[in-house]
Amino acid sequence: MWIEVKKKWTALACALSLCVGLAVPAAAAGTFVDVPEGAWYAAEVNAAAEKGYMTGVDSTHFVPLANVTRATVVTVLWRMEGSPAPAASSGFSDVVADAWYAQAIAWGKEKGIADGNGKGGFDPDKNVTRQELAVMLARYDEYKGVKLAEGALNLFSDANQISSWAKEGMQHAIGMGWLEGSGGKIDPNGLASRAQLAVLLDRMATPAAG
Repeated sequence: MWIEVKKKWTALACALSLCVGLAVPAAAAGTFVDVPEGAWYAAEVNAAAEKGYMTGVDSTHFVPLANVTRATVVTVLWRMEGSPAPAASSGFSDVVADAWYAQAIAWGKEKGIADGNGKGGFDPDKNVTRQELAVMLARYDEYKGVKLAEGALNLFSDANQISSWAKEGMQHAIGMGWLEGSGGKIDPNGLASRAQLAVLLDRMATPAAG
């Protein structure tokens, strides 16, 4: 029974993750019925919603454990910048002009934050791994003129699983205190959740100590 329930939840979360960037009106802080008071991500989720960086999938549901997509991450960063109009379309074959994330991705490409998949597309609905998220957030910091940090990757036993293209981004995310390991591992290929993204946004706004 537990396995079947888990499968149904996973399917629901994955389906919802495809629409998490839609401009659904954000609930007031503390009114998401699926964000329990006292949850490790509650304050950060409510803060991200209040600021308009992240929205619920409807007026009362945030779906914190749903996976984050590439489109959602870029859209969040774009909103943090005030949703500026891009100079041109992204040119990606899988980003149609009227998609909810089209302007955000075009802006992200212009600023060097969002890369394509090397095949002419962007893969907007693809789930983001922790190392991919770290890279996009590090590129955002570079765009903002922040010098990249040099966090120690050798503190984690699975550092050898970090892709070569992601090492600089992971070093920055670790050095800035955004990403933390568990059990001596950093889990670079683990999928990032909406709750984790909200927590990272809060950490980005809080300078690391030391």
